[in-house]
Amino acid sequence: MAASSTSLNSQFSAGSSNDGRSVGQVIEPDDSENLSEVGERTEEDSTKSLRDSIFNYIQENGRTYHSYMAGSYMLPNDLAENERLDLAFYVYKVLFGGRNIFAPLNAPIKIMDLGTGTGKWAIEVAREFPNAQVIGTDLSPIQPEWYPANVKFIIDDASEDDWMMPPNSISYIHTRTMLGSFTDFRDVVRKAFRYVEPGGWFESQEVYPSIYCDDGTMPADWPLLRWAKLHDEAAMNMGRPLRIANKLKRWYTEAGFVDVKEEVFKVPINPWPKDPQFKLIGRFHERNMLDGLQGFSLAFFHRGLGWTKEEIEVYLVDVRKALQDKRVHAYQKVYVVWGRKPENITSK
Repeated sequence: MAASSTSLNSQFSAGSSNDGRSVGQVIEPDDSENLSEVGERTEEDSTKSLRDSIFNYIQENGRTYHSYMAGSYMLPNDLAENERLDLAFYVYKVLFGGRNIFAPLNAPIKIMDLGTGTGKWAIEVAREFPNAQVIGTDLSPIQPEWYPANVKFIIDDASEDDWMMPPNSISYIHTRTMLGSFTDFRDVVRKAFRYVEPGGWFESQEVYPSIYCDDGTMPADWPLLRWAKLHDEAAMNMGRPLRIANKLKRWYTEAGFVDVKEEVFKVPINPWPKDPQFKLIGRFHERNMLDGLQGFSLAFFHRGLGWTKEEIEVYLVDVRKALQDKRVHAYQKVYVVWGRKPENITSK
Protein backbone atom coordinates (compact mmCIF):
# COMPACT_ATOMS: atom_id res chain seq x y z
CA MET A 1 0.00 0.00 0.00
CA ALA A 2 1.08 3.53 -0.57
CA ALA A 3 0.45 4.58 3.02
CA SER A 4 0.69 2.57 6.21
CA SER A 5 -1.93 2.54 8.97
CA THR A 6 0.54 4.36 11.21
CA SER A 7 1.09 7.22 8.80
CA LEU A 8 -2.61 7.47 8.06
CA ASN A 9 -3.35 7.57 11.79
CA SER A 10 -0.95 10.46 12.25
CA GLN A 11 -2.50 12.35 9.37
CA PHE A 12 -5.96 11.76 10.83
CA SER A 13 -4.91 12.96 14.26
CA ALA A 14 -3.78 16.23 12.78
CA GLY A 15 -7.24 16.94 11.40
CA SER A 16 -9.53 15.07 13.78
CA SER A 17 -11.13 18.12 15.32
CA ASN A 18 -13.37 18.53 12.27
CA ASP A 19 -17.00 17.57 12.87
CA GLY A 20 -17.35 15.60 9.65
CA ARG A 21 -18.14 16.56 6.11
CA SER A 22 -21.87 16.43 5.37
CA VAL A 23 -23.67 16.36 2.05
CA GLY A 24 -25.06 19.85 2.50
CA GLN A 25 -21.58 21.32 2.23
CA VAL A 26 -20.30 22.46 -1.15
CA ILE A 27 -16.85 21.10 -2.04
CA GLU A 28 -14.64 23.58 -3.85
CA PRO A 29 -12.10 22.10 -6.28
CA ASP A 30 -8.42 22.87 -5.84
CA ASP A 31 -7.51 24.76 -8.99
CA SER A 32 -3.86 24.76 -8.01
CA GLU A 33 -3.57 21.00 -8.63
CA ASN A 34 -1.44 19.85 -11.53
CA LEU A 35 -4.14 18.27 -13.69
CA SER A 36 -2.22 16.21 -15.98
CA GLU A 37 -33.71 -15.15 19.85
CA VAL A 38 -31.32 -18.10 20.73
CA GLY A 39 -33.69 -20.76 19.28
CA GLU A 40 -32.26 -24.26 18.75
CA ARG A 41 -28.65 -23.27 18.40
CA THR A 42 -26.31 -25.13 20.75
CA GLU A 43 -23.09 -24.33 22.56
CA GLU A 44 -21.30 -26.26 19.84
CA ASP A 45 -22.34 -23.57 17.39
CA SER A 46 -20.54 -20.91 19.41
CA THR A 47 -17.23 -22.67 18.79
CA LYS A 48 -17.40 -22.37 15.00
CA SER A 49 -14.56 -19.90 15.10
CA LEU A 50 -12.25 -22.68 16.40
CA ARG A 51 -12.91 -25.16 13.62
CA ASP A 52 -10.06 -25.65 11.26
CA SER A 53 -12.42 -25.80 8.30
CA ILE A 54 -13.06 -22.07 8.33
CA PHE A 55 -9.40 -21.49 7.46
CA ASN A 56 -9.68 -23.51 4.24
CA TYR A 57 -10.38 -20.47 2.15
CA ILE A 58 -11.84 -20.66 -1.33
CA GLN A 59 -9.46 -19.74 -4.15
CA GLU A 60 -10.90 -17.87 -7.12
CA ASN A 61 -9.15 -15.77 -9.75
CA GLY A 62 -6.04 -15.46 -7.63
CA ARG A 63 -7.83 -14.16 -4.52
CA THR A 64 -9.13 -15.99 -1.42
CA TYR A 65 -12.70 -15.85 -0.07
CA HIS A 66 -14.38 -17.06 3.12
CA SER A 67 -15.34 -20.77 3.27
CA TYR A 68 -17.92 -20.58 6.08
CA MET A 69 -21.27 -19.83 4.35
CA ALA A 70 -19.31 -19.64 1.11
CA GLY A 71 -20.57 -17.20 -1.49
CA SER A 72 -22.58 -14.97 0.82
CA TYR A 73 -19.94 -12.19 0.82
CA MET A 74 -18.44 -11.07 -2.45
CA LEU A 75 -15.14 -9.49 -1.41
CA PRO A 76 -11.86 -11.32 -0.74
CA ASN A 77 -10.45 -12.01 2.74
CA ASP A 78 -6.74 -12.07 1.92
CA LEU A 79 -3.97 -9.82 3.20
CA ALA A 80 -4.38 -7.20 0.49
CA GLU A 81 -8.07 -6.82 1.27
CA ASN A 82 -7.45 -6.74 5.01
CA GLU A 83 -5.00 -3.88 4.55
CA ARG A 84 -7.58 -2.07 2.43
CA LEU A 85 -10.23 -2.57 5.15
CA ASP A 86 -7.89 -0.97 7.67
CA LEU A 87 -7.36 1.96 5.30
CA ALA A 88 -11.13 2.33 4.82
CA PHE A 89 -11.47 2.55 8.60
CA TYR A 90 -9.37 5.74 8.53
CA VAL A 91 -11.44 7.19 5.70
CA TYR A 92 -14.47 6.95 7.98
CA LYS A 93 -12.54 8.30 10.96
CA VAL A 94 -11.67 11.48 9.11
CA LEU A 95 -15.06 11.73 7.39
CA PHE A 96 -16.92 11.44 10.71
CA GLY A 97 -14.66 13.86 12.56
CA GLY A 98 -13.26 11.10 14.78
CA ARG A 99 -16.63 9.62 15.76
CA ASN A 100 -17.18 5.87 15.70
CA ILE A 101 -20.81 6.08 16.84
CA PHE A 102 -23.53 8.65 16.17
CA ALA A 103 -26.28 7.16 18.37
CA PRO A 104 -26.43 8.77 21.85
CA LEU A 105 -25.22 5.81 23.90
CA ASN A 106 -25.39 5.94 27.70
CA ALA A 107 -23.27 3.34 29.53
CA PRO A 108 -23.89 0.45 27.09
CA ILE A 109 -23.47 -3.07 28.49
CA LYS A 110 -23.25 -5.11 25.30
CA ILE A 111 -22.27 -3.87 21.82
CA MET A 112 -22.37 -5.94 18.64
CA ASP A 113 -20.51 -5.18 15.41
CA LEU A 114 -22.00 -7.18 12.52
CA GLY A 115 -19.45 -7.87 9.78
CA THR A 116 -16.55 -6.67 11.90
CA GLY A 117 -13.88 -7.43 9.27
CA THR A 118 -10.43 -6.87 10.74
CA GLY A 119 -12.05 -5.71 14.01
CA LYS A 120 -10.60 -2.19 14.13
CA TRP A 121 -13.95 -0.55 14.89
CA ALA A 122 -14.76 -3.12 17.61
CA ILE A 123 -11.37 -2.64 19.27
CA GLU A 124 -11.60 1.15 19.29
CA VAL A 125 -15.15 1.08 20.66
CA ALA A 126 -14.08 -1.41 23.36
CA ARG A 127 -11.49 1.13 24.52
CA GLU A 128 -14.05 3.91 24.35
CA PHE A 129 -16.51 1.87 26.50
CA PRO A 130 -14.28 -0.28 28.75
CA ASN A 131 -17.26 -1.44 30.86
CA ALA A 132 -19.08 -2.80 27.83
CA GLN A 133 -18.65 -6.20 26.18
CA VAL A 134 -18.01 -5.75 22.47
CA ILE A 135 -18.80 -8.68 20.17
CA GLY A 136 -17.60 -8.63 16.58
CA THR A 137 -19.06 -11.17 14.15
CA ASP A 138 -17.78 -12.03 10.70
CA LEU A 139 -17.61 -14.84 8.16
CA SER A 140 -13.80 -14.81 8.13
CA PRO A 141 -11.31 -15.27 11.02
CA ILE A 142 -9.20 -12.29 9.98
CA GLN A 143 -9.20 -10.42 13.31
CA PRO A 144 -5.97 -9.83 15.25
CA GLU A 145 -4.70 -12.21 17.92
CA TRP A 146 -4.34 -9.46 20.51
CA TYR A 147 -7.22 -7.18 21.53
CA PRO A 148 -8.81 -5.72 24.68
CA ALA A 149 -10.24 -8.15 27.25
CA ASN A 150 -13.77 -6.80 26.71
CA VAL A 151 -13.73 -7.78 23.02
CA LYS A 152 -14.92 -11.13 21.63
CA PHE A 153 -14.77 -12.16 17.98
CA ILE A 154 -17.14 -14.84 16.66
CA ILE A 155 -17.50 -16.45 13.26
CA ASP A 156 -21.20 -16.09 12.47
CA ASP A 157 -23.52 -15.18 9.63
CA ALA A 158 -25.73 -12.17 10.26
CA SER A 159 -28.23 -13.48 7.70
CA GLU A 160 -29.03 -16.53 9.88
CA ASP A 161 -32.46 -16.58 11.55
CA ASP A 162 -30.97 -16.73 15.07
CA TRP A 163 -27.95 -14.89 16.38
CA MET A 164 -25.72 -16.13 19.19
CA MET A 165 -27.50 -14.43 22.09
CA PRO A 166 -30.99 -13.94 23.52
CA PRO A 167 -33.35 -11.34 22.09
CA ASN A 168 -33.57 -7.97 23.85
CA SER A 169 -30.00 -8.31 25.13
CA ILE A 170 -27.82 -5.88 23.15
CA SER A 171 -27.40 -2.21 24.00
CA TYR A 172 -26.19 -1.18 20.54
CA ILE A 173 -25.76 -2.94 17.19
CA HIS A 174 -23.54 -1.52 14.44
CA THR A 175 -23.08 -2.24 10.75
CA ARG A 176 -20.80 -0.60 8.19
CA THR A 177 -20.48 -1.00 4.40
CA MET A 178 -22.71 -4.08 4.11
CA LEU A 179 -23.88 -3.30 0.59
CA GLY A 180 -23.98 -6.43 -1.57
CA SER A 181 -23.75 -8.72 1.48
CA PHE A 182 -27.44 -9.65 1.79
CA THR A 183 -30.33 -10.48 -0.49
CA ASP A 184 -32.47 -8.13 1.60
CA PHE A 185 -30.93 -5.88 4.23
CA ARG A 186 -34.41 -5.31 5.69
CA ASP A 187 -34.04 -8.78 7.26
CA VAL A 188 -30.99 -7.51 9.17
CA VAL A 189 -32.87 -4.42 10.32
CA ARG A 190 -35.76 -6.58 11.61
CA LYS A 191 -33.34 -8.94 13.39
CA ALA A 192 -31.54 -6.01 14.95
CA PHE A 193 -34.88 -4.75 16.31
CA ARG A 194 -35.45 -8.21 17.85
CA TYR A 195 -32.06 -8.52 19.50
CA VAL A 196 -31.48 -4.96 20.69
CA GLU A 197 -32.74 -4.26 24.21
CA PRO A 198 -35.71 -1.97 24.86
CA GLY A 199 -34.28 1.54 24.65
CA GLY A 200 -31.22 0.26 22.77
CA TRP A 201 -29.90 1.52 19.45
CA PHE A 202 -29.15 0.22 15.97
CA GLU A 203 -26.89 2.13 13.58
CA SER A 204 -25.75 1.64 9.99
CA GLN A 205 -22.94 3.50 8.23
CA GLU A 206 -23.29 2.77 4.55
CA VAL A 207 -21.78 4.00 1.30
CA TYR A 208 -24.09 4.59 -1.64
CA PRO A 209 -22.27 3.27 -4.72
CA SER A 210 -23.41 5.82 -7.31
CA ILE A 211 -20.95 8.44 -8.56
CA TYR A 212 -21.99 12.11 -8.28
CA CYS A 213 -20.68 15.38 -9.64
CA ASP A 214 -22.07 18.88 -8.97
CA ASP A 215 -20.20 21.02 -11.49
CA GLY A 216 -20.50 19.25 -14.83
CA THR A 217 -16.90 18.02 -14.94
CA MET A 218 -17.91 14.32 -15.14
CA PRO A 219 -18.41 13.07 -18.73
CA ALA A 220 -21.39 10.81 -19.41
CA ASP A 221 -19.00 8.10 -20.64
CA TRP A 222 -16.47 8.43 -17.78
CA PRO A 223 -15.02 4.95 -17.12
CA LEU A 224 -15.59 5.06 -13.35
CA LEU A 225 -19.23 6.00 -13.88
CA ARG A 226 -19.65 3.11 -16.31
CA TRP A 227 -17.89 0.73 -13.86
CA ALA A 228 -20.32 1.70 -11.07
CA LYS A 229 -23.28 0.93 -13.33
CA LEU A 230 -21.85 -2.45 -14.37
CA HIS A 231 -21.04 -3.24 -10.74
CA ASP A 232 -24.65 -2.53 -9.82
CA GLU A 233 -25.93 -4.64 -12.72
CA ALA A 234 -23.77 -7.59 -11.67
CA ALA A 235 -24.93 -7.31 -8.07
CA MET A 236 -28.58 -7.25 -9.10
CA ASN A 237 -28.03 -10.31 -11.32
CA MET A 238 -26.73 -12.11 -8.23
CA GLY A 239 -29.54 -10.88 -5.96
CA ARG A 240 -27.10 -8.86 -3.85
CA PRO A 241 -28.27 -5.22 -4.16
CA LEU A 242 -25.76 -2.46 -3.56
CA ARG A 243 -28.10 0.55 -3.43
CA ILE A 244 -29.36 0.25 0.15
CA ALA A 245 -27.98 3.31 1.94
CA ASN A 246 -30.69 5.76 0.90
CA LYS A 247 -33.44 3.32 2.01
CA LEU A 248 -32.14 2.68 5.53
CA LYS A 249 -34.08 5.44 7.27
CA ARG A 250 -37.38 4.15 5.89
CA TRP A 251 -36.51 0.52 6.68
CA TYR A 252 -35.61 1.44 10.27
CA THR A 253 -38.97 3.15 10.74
CA GLU A 254 -40.88 0.26 9.15
CA ALA A 255 -39.14 -2.20 11.51
CA GLY A 256 -40.34 -0.25 14.57
CA PHE A 257 -37.38 1.94 15.47
CA VAL A 258 -38.14 5.45 16.73
CA ASP A 259 -36.10 8.65 16.91
CA VAL A 260 -34.57 7.61 13.58
CA LYS A 261 -31.92 10.06 12.36
CA GLU A 262 -29.95 10.30 9.14
CA GLU A 263 -26.79 12.17 8.18
CA VAL A 264 -25.31 12.09 4.69
CA PHE A 265 -21.67 12.83 3.89
CA LYS A 266 -19.77 13.52 0.69
CA VAL A 267 -16.63 11.49 -0.03
CA PRO A 268 -14.45 12.84 -2.87
CA ILE A 269 -13.19 10.14 -5.24
CA ASN A 270 -9.67 11.55 -5.12
CA PRO A 271 -7.88 14.64 -3.70
CA TRP A 272 -9.45 17.13 -6.14
CA PRO A 273 -10.97 19.43 -3.46
CA LYS A 274 -9.27 22.60 -2.30
CA ASP A 275 -10.40 22.24 1.34
CA PRO A 276 -7.59 20.46 3.25
CA GLN A 277 -9.91 18.10 5.13
CA PHE A 278 -11.81 17.10 1.99
CA LYS A 279 -8.49 16.70 0.19
CA LEU A 280 -7.28 14.33 2.93
CA ILE A 281 -10.50 12.33 2.71
CA GLY A 282 -10.16 12.21 -1.07
CA ARG A 283 -6.55 11.06 -0.88
CA PHE A 284 -7.52 8.22 1.50
CA HIS A 285 -10.54 7.26 -0.60
CA GLU A 286 -8.56 7.22 -3.85
CA ARG A 287 -6.05 4.82 -2.29
CA ASN A 288 -8.92 2.75 -0.85
CA MET A 289 -10.54 2.49 -4.28
CA LEU A 290 -7.33 1.76 -6.15
CA ASP A 291 -6.31 -0.93 -3.65
CA GLY A 292 -9.79 -2.44 -3.64
CA LEU A 293 -10.90 -2.14 -7.26
CA GLN A 294 -9.83 -5.63 -8.28
CA GLY A 295 -11.46 -7.17 -5.18
CA PHE A 296 -14.61 -5.13 -5.70
CA SER A 297 -14.83 -6.32 -9.30
CA LEU A 298 -13.63 -9.93 -9.59
CA ALA A 299 -16.44 -11.89 -7.89
CA PHE A 300 -19.18 -9.54 -9.04
CA PHE A 301 -18.13 -9.34 -12.69
CA HIS A 302 -17.13 -13.03 -12.89
CA ARG A 303 -20.20 -14.50 -11.16
CA GLY A 304 -22.69 -11.78 -12.05
CA LEU A 305 -21.69 -10.92 -15.62
CA GLY A 306 -19.76 -14.01 -16.72
CA TRP A 307 -16.52 -12.15 -17.44
CA THR A 308 -13.15 -13.88 -17.27
CA LYS A 309 -10.38 -12.62 -15.02
CA GLU A 310 -8.45 -11.45 -18.07
CA GLU A 311 -11.42 -9.47 -19.38
CA ILE A 312 -11.89 -7.86 -15.98
CA GLU A 313 -8.24 -6.88 -15.62
CA VAL A 314 -8.14 -5.28 -19.08
CA TYR A 315 -11.35 -3.39 -18.37
CA LEU A 316 -10.05 -2.02 -15.06
CA VAL A 317 -7.06 -0.26 -16.66
CA ASP A 318 -9.13 2.73 -17.77
CA VAL A 319 -11.15 2.68 -14.55
CA ARG A 320 -7.96 3.11 -12.52
CA LYS A 321 -6.91 6.02 -14.71
CA ALA A 322 -10.31 7.66 -14.21
CA LEU A 323 -10.06 7.26 -10.45
CA GLN A 324 -6.93 9.39 -10.46
CA ASP A 325 -8.23 12.15 -12.76
CA LYS A 326 -8.59 15.28 -10.61
CA ARG A 327 -10.16 17.19 -13.47
CA VAL A 328 -13.40 15.28 -12.71
CA HIS A 329 -14.86 16.53 -9.44
CA ALA A 330 -16.66 13.30 -8.53
CA TYR A 331 -17.76 12.03 -5.15
CA GLN A 332 -19.83 9.33 -3.43
CA LYS A 333 -22.24 9.59 -0.51
CA VAL A 334 -22.09 7.87 2.87
CA TYR A 335 -25.31 7.57 4.85
CA VAL A 336 -25.32 7.23 8.64
CA VAL A 337 -28.69 6.13 10.08
CA TRP A 338 -29.48 5.31 13.69
CA GLY A 339 -32.69 4.52 15.59
CA ARG A 340 -33.90 3.47 19.04
CA LYS A 341 -36.07 0.50 20.05
CA PRO A 342 -38.98 1.79 22.20
CA GLU A 343 -38.59 1.09 25.92
CA ASN A 344 -42.03 -0.56 26.11
CA ILE A 345 -41.28 -3.13 23.36
CA THR A 346 -39.95 -6.60 24.23
CA SER A 347 -39.32 -8.97 21.32
CA LYS A 348 -39.88 -12.73 21.40
